[in-house]
Amino acid sequence: MLSVGDLVKKSQPALFWCMRGISKPKREALFTLFAFCRHIESLAHSAMPVKEKQELIKAWREELANIYEKNVPATNIGRKIYKNCLRFDLPQQQWAEILECAALNVPKPMQAPERIEFEQYLAASAIIPFELALKIINGKSSAANSELARDLGRAVMITLILRDVKDDAKAGRLYLPKDILKQADVTSFEPLQALEDANFAYARQLLAGEAELAFLKAERLLNKLPKKDTFALHYVKNTCFCLFEMMQKRGWEIISPKPRLNIYNRLRILLRTFFK
Repeated sequence: MLSVGDLVKKSQPALFWCMRGISKPKREALFTLFAFCRHIESLAHSAMPVKEKQELIKAWREELANIYEKNVPATNIGRKIYKNCLRFDLPQQQWAEILECAALNVPKPMQAPERIEFEQYLAASAIIPFELALKIINGKSSAANSELARDLGRAVMITLILRDVKDDAKAGRLYLPKDILKQADVTSFEPLQALEDANFAYARQLLAGEAELAFLKAERLLNKLPKKDTFALHYVKNTCFCLFEMMQKRGWEIISPKPRLNIYNRLRILLRTFFK
């Protein structure tokens, strides 16, 4: 079985190396947080039966309770959380909220959620993980951490939502919120039908405006923190902003193929991360 570090190295090798300058205890905690989030995302998007998903979500609720009650965890990731993360005083409630990201797609996938549910999804899938990462990195909770996590999480997650609309629709998911679709006069909230609507490009453009503003705020806030400690966060932000720019330049009416990073893009991202 892969270690949490090997999991990051295999799935995101550049991100793995961006974390090498962080002390080992912090690095192992960040790797563990990444592994947990990836596991929950895989659970939410898997093709397993609904009942099995519900049982796994319930088991994870019990696992988190075990970890924080100092009982023996039953899973490999649970043991890593116990070993690597408890020393950083990360609230149990925030781990539980990340888990609820999977629950939002069970028993059926999200389709044109109301704004309150959309914001809950952004928080569970990206904002809270970034807040926990910042607490690991600088050893404290603060309003500044929360503000940065909110803006960075929104920018990153909305970019991924905009990138993945076709794949999500094929799986029965539509993450664009209902208020955005209505504002754009998209007439159907059924995923595949919404993609065929002539106004869907405008809906993507409206949501992209939220991401663009969040990127600007996140850039300003990140630049106030020591670069050495937040190198990995700069890399994540720059990677997602590169994808965002690619989609913006080619036009929001184009949903396929998904933008992909070539060697030139990756080199540009690394240079920007190192020197800007």
